[in-house]
Amino acid sequence: MARPKEFDEEQALDAAIGVFREHGFEGTSAGMLVRAMGIGRQSLYDTFGDKWQLYCAALRRYAVTEAQAHTAALRGSPRAIDGLRAMVDRLVADARSACLGVGSVCEFGRTRPELAEIHDAAGRMHRVAIAGRIREAQADGDVATDLDPEQAADFLIANFAGIRIAARGGADLKTLQGLGTLALRALR
Repeated sequence: MARPKEFDEEQALDAAIGVFREHGFEGTSAGMLVRAMGIGRQSLYDTFGDKWQLYCAALRRYAVTEAQAHTAALRGSPRAIDGLRAMVDRLVADARSACLGVGSVCEFGRTRPELAEIHDAAGRMHRVAIAGRIREAQADGDVATDLDPEQAADFLIANFAGIRIAARGGADLKTLQGLGTLALRALR
């Protein structure tokens, strides 16, 4: 009879996310993972499969939690432009923490179909939520009406990746805030 798990899978997965965020897939060893997750090597394999399966599970969980956080910021204000600003402010405030999504794209591009599927699903969620708020901001007169909301959402998403990369490259908070301000200004 199998022994019951003596650890919380979600907490262990969150710990793995932290390691993968900082070191990427290739830079992360199984030893690093078991230390951070507080589990034995066999528990890692029994619960999550191999390192690749754990990485995919971590990226999936990260994508969902980031989408939820972006959406909460986006929807947190009655006025759409304030929601867009809150989302940008959240991103800038968190930009120094490595982004598993951006890191994954930089490390693998679209060479791994399972990762591309995760990125595409997350991208669709972000795009729909952002484009919807852009439409509302257009109706309020806060965003130029000649902008295509989907293209504007793609523009913001690309800028978010750029802000995160700039932060990893050492950009200071003032620079990151300026990049966020310029991204929003482009919508007017």
